[in-house]
Amino acid sequence: MKKAVFEGAATALVTPFKNGTVDYQTLERLLDFQIENGIQTIVICGTTGESATMSMQEQLETIAHSIRYAAGRCKIIAGTGSNNTAHCLEMSRIAASVGAAALLIVTPYYNKCTQAGLVQHYTMIADRVSAPVIVYNVPGRTGLDVSVETCRILSEHPNINGIKEASGSLAKAARILSACGDSLHVWSGNDDIAVPMMSIGARGLISVLSNIRPKETAEMICACLNGDYLFAGKRQVAMTPLIDALFSEVNPIPVKRAMELIGLDAGEPRPPLTPLTEEHTAHLKTLLN
Repeated sequence: MKKAVFEGAATALVTPFKNGTVDYQTLERLLDFQIENGIQTIVICGTTGESATMSMQEQLETIAHSIRYAAGRCKIIAGTGSNNTAHCLEMSRIAASVGAAALLIVTPYYNKCTQAGLVQHYTMIADRVSAPVIVYNVPGRTGLDVSVETCRILSEHPNINGIKEASGSLAKAARILSACGDSLHVWSGNDDIAVPMMSIGARGLISVLSNIRPKETAEMICACLNGDYLFAGKRQVAMTPLIDALFSEVNPIPVKRAMELIGLDAGEPRPPLTPLTEEHTAHLKTLLN
């Protein structure tokens, strides 16, 4: 049985940009906002953090800066995934060496691979890094779905701690839990089914919503951990319209606009992503008010 890297709500934090570079002053403000509102784990340079548009140097500096600034007040999980195994390994080694609590590694995208290739990819990295590995399954973005059997095989590796399951399928999550038990912890990668996934055994949520509603999200997931699914379910239903609005366009386009609207301006997304349309902005304003 493996101890989960974390339990509860983790924020997949946006990366604030200003004048074409990472805005570290705003990043520190965002970290403080999360920690002060009950978030104990933060993912840096994940999908929401726009890692796909960041250079390796930018990613590693942002990860290292976040770890230094957090100074033990929360866990920092580093997004180090790539479709190049050697590059992913190099990133992962460096992130682990500066103190990342875990490594969130997305499945290879575009070139993709077979299920045997996935086993090889994750095994090669997990064998060679000091921090635990979390598999990130998000087939809607990568075009590659981690099979239940691959999850079972990976669960046997002592340094592969769990999976961020973002396929959107509750049935898939249940099958992974059935096949792997406590050998591969599951975290919901979808805000809209967080409570249902917790009810069948997920350890928590890696959230976009918590960028703007950290306290409410943390309370909802904590209620699940405490068995209070009546409260958690009501909170899930109440926040569903806002969750839907945060995915009205490609993430993190809407959440960056929402942060600006609540006074946490993290800048606009990097191209090829574009600012949120006026129609969707008006709807967000209504929900936030």
